[in-house]
Amino acid sequence: MDAKELRSKTPDQLRDQLVALKKEAFNLRFQAATNQLENTARIGKVRKDVARVKTVLAELASAAAK
Repeated sequence: MDAKELRSKTPDQLRDQLVALKKEAFNLRFQAATNQLENTARIGKVRKDVARVKTVLAELASAAAK
């Protein structure tokens, strides 16, 4: 997922995606704690995707405030 894709979405879609990513991050952390995680790189990718979504949401909020 890249920022261009995220900027084309509505704020509601971004919030829904943020919730889904946070759930996935929780599940990945749980799997890592119980030694069931196979793809450890996925944790970092999900964290970066969460940051991207939050950044785009903040940009949209800033643009709406102006």
